[in-house]
Amino acid sequence: MKTFTYWAFLCVLLLSLSGTATARQPNVIIVYTDDQGTVDAGCYGTKDIQTPNIDRLSTTGVRFTQFYAPAPVCSPSRAGLLTGKYPIRSGVPGNVSSTMGHPGLPTEQTTIAEVFSGAGYATAHIGKWHLGTTPETMPNGQGFDHSFGHMGGCIDNYSHFFYWNGPNRHDLYRNGEEVFADGEFFPDLMVKEAGQFIEKNKEKPFFMYYAMNVPHYPYQGDTKWLQHYNDAGVPYPRNLYNAFVSTLDERLGMLLDKLEALGLREDTIVVFQSDHGHSHEERAHLGGGSAGPYRGAKFSLFEGGIRVPAVISWPGHIPENEVRDQMGHGSDWFPTLAEYCGIDTRDLALDGRSITQVIQDARAKTPHEILFWEGGHAGSLRWAVREGDWKLLGNPIDTSDKGELGEDDKLFLVNITTHANEMENQAAAHPEIVEQLHEHYKTWNKSVRDEQKLNRDQG
Repeated sequence: MKTFTYWAFLCVLLLSLSGTATARQPNVIIVYTDDQGTVDAGCYGTKDIQTPNIDRLSTTGVRFTQFYAPAPVCSPSRAGLLTGKYPIRSGVPGNVSSTMGHPGLPTEQTTIAEVFSGAGYATAHIGKWHLGTTPETMPNGQGFDHSFGHMGGCIDNYSHFFYWNGPNRHDLYRNGEEVFADGEFFPDLMVKEAGQFIEKNKEKPFFMYYAMNVPHYPYQGDTKWLQHYNDAGVPYPRNLYNAFVSTLDERLGMLLDKLEALGLREDTIVVFQSDHGHSHEERAHLGGGSAGPYRGAKFSLFEGGIRVPAVISWPGHIPENEVRDQMGHGSDWFPTLAEYCGIDTRDLALDGRSITQVIQDARAKTPHEILFWEGGHAGSLRWAVREGDWKLLGNPIDTSDKGELGEDDKLFLVNITTHANEMENQAAAHPEIVEQLHEHYKTWNKSVRDEQKLNRDQG
């Protein structure tokens, strides 16, 4: 277990300042879905997918319309969530190997699980990990008291085998030990495991990272939902994807029902977010998900790759059935949830910012003046920076194939308010804004590299 300095304030005092009082620190559950498209929930306007339980969270909480994933791909997005830092600063700039014995999230990083554990919370990881497969980088080495799920990037939901280029291998673990549940549907196993953890810890505060592997391929929705969307005439591959999203939604409902049955719903903050945009990979039938009007998908820094559905619900404590248009970022959940739970994070040098004021008041300003993204490798580095309404992309790719990109698009500028679909490069018309944002990125990039060099020299 890594050590860190923090001060745990009494939650009663914190909540009384926000006009709320409680006899206990709230529980926290972060529901992190996998490859879910920007608009793929009823509360985000989608008409052809049934998501009553995602919508249930929205009606009992606050829904964000400009919320961004830390990265457009799995591992760095999760690292950004769990460390409250930009992925490159967390030490996970790209996907981590799914082969057993490979390190991932550096152990010197402080995770949200470690902070909550240090504040007296029981902590659990349920679901997908994809942040390292050595004992010290698996969940139990990163602050989670309890862990159940697969360590790699994806599994077959019935055999629990990781399928890629081979050799294929079984990937299901409980607290670092391989376990077997042949033929049992993994999302159902998640619900069962989470329920047992909640039952065991219902008398004290708990923190749960509920990392769903849905709707990541392979698309394996319930038969009833497949039949439903086939009967509705939804075309391939949208029919397969929709069935998996509704399957996801139904299991989310089971989790919420468990909280309600135990009388814990008003004592529990539930955050819902997708890790990034939908997939156009061959294993995902070349599509199925949707970013609505936005360009891009998984792997892309256009909006469709990083703008994600995000909701926070805490009935009786925060506004309900409200929408926020301010910018938010996946790294923000760390300081936000810590603040709600009376835990000070000021000594952790987080990139995330608490968005409690935004959650409480639609008139509050976003705490982010500027946001950064970076991914890829030397020679093919892709990056983006957003300041206010302006966004500049470097070396962009469009995995949604909505339009062509030429040599003149190596620096791609767009005003998100007036050109949210990002189909027109406005760089030539606004060279001064291109220069300003490019300088922001270069300054940030240098500071990150300098920090990494300093850490290496000290290490």
